[in-house]
Amino acid sequence: MSEVVHMSVIVLAGGESSRFGADKISADLDGRSLLDHVLSGLDAAWEVVCVGPERETVRPVTWARESPPLGGPLAGVAAGLAASTGEMVLVVAGDMPWAAPALPRLLAALRGSPEASAAVALDAEGQANPLLAAYHRSALVDALPTPAHGRRAKLLLELPHVQVPVGPAEGQDVDTPDDLVRWRP
Repeated sequence: MSEVVHMSVIVLAGGESSRFGADKISADLDGRSLLDHVLSGLDAAWEVVCVGPERETVRPVTWARESPPLGGPLAGVAAGLAASTGEMVLVVAGDMPWAAPALPRLLAALRGSPEASAAVALDAEGQANPLLAAYHRSALVDALPTPAHGRRAKLLLELPHVQVPVGPAEGQDVDTPDDLVRWRP
């Protein structure tokens, strides 16, 4: 069995989209939803768990929900972890349509850093993003607070990690309709 089979990707696809004004995960970008842009860029062999309300997608995924719903990204990570099986776990926000190319680099950085529990994206502004990252499953399980509902995802930055610079588009999420226009490739 190939090592890639032991990979899980948790795609955070919930939230209220309050700054966007509508369901941003379903927002159209060049004929596809933001979520489908993320999913299309993932390795076909990776197990994918989407956390949020179930939607049609371009590829088969497992759906999970945080309990209670709308518990925030850390609760989403916990729900995705409970529904996944991979020894290595990639986390990506579903509103980051250009993030998928960064995931193999994050995975390689984690594999190349035996002392690290995570490899975290470092965006163009120098901010570490725990929602675009690779984790060892056991470390992620240990780091998640109980309950995770309402807790800040930045808690995951307390894990020993390496930072991996990502391109400006790779590290961008879409929070507003203006973001969607500004970050079109």
